[in-house]
Amino acid sequence: MLRWLQNFPHFLQVLYDATHHALAPFRRWLKPRGIVEKTFIVAEEITKGALFNCQMCGQCVLHSTGMTCPMNCPKNLRNGPCGGVRANGHCEIIPEMRCVWVQAWERSRAMPKYGDDIFNVLPPVNRRLQNTSAWLNEFSGIAQKNPAGWIDAQHISTIQR
Repeated sequence: MLRWLQNFPHFLQVLYDATHHALAPFRRWLKPRGIVEKTFIVAEEITKGALFNCQMCGQCVLHSTGMTCPMNCPKNLRNGPCGGVRANGHCEIIPEMRCVWVQAWERSRAMPKYGDDIFNVLPPVNRRLQNTSAWLNEFSGIAQKNPAGWIDAQHISTIQR
């Protein structure tokens, strides 16, 4: 439907920043399981569904992946392509589909503010957040908490010392 907008990641980056800025003053009321969560879930399903084929993982990383949802990868890879990307840039699982990560790379290059975030290693998806509001999880800090068992790179460097 509106997925052609993904080809304009700089515009979407500006829209993302504007939304974040507009919601920030309401942060204390924007809590998961709160009164507004159902409204946010419906709004995200409609808007992000139409724009990005959002899978409602609850931990949106669009700004880090060239405004391309990595959860659309048939393998749900969150940190880059698998070894099966075809020479034409298509997916090994669904050959008629362009690799999500090829698209993410190309689109990230058009994002002046967040484009280099594609180089950051992302923690695995916390499946307990599935079908919750990514915006509310972001504002409450839940989205930044790593799933149990995940040790981030900063923690590893501390252990190695």
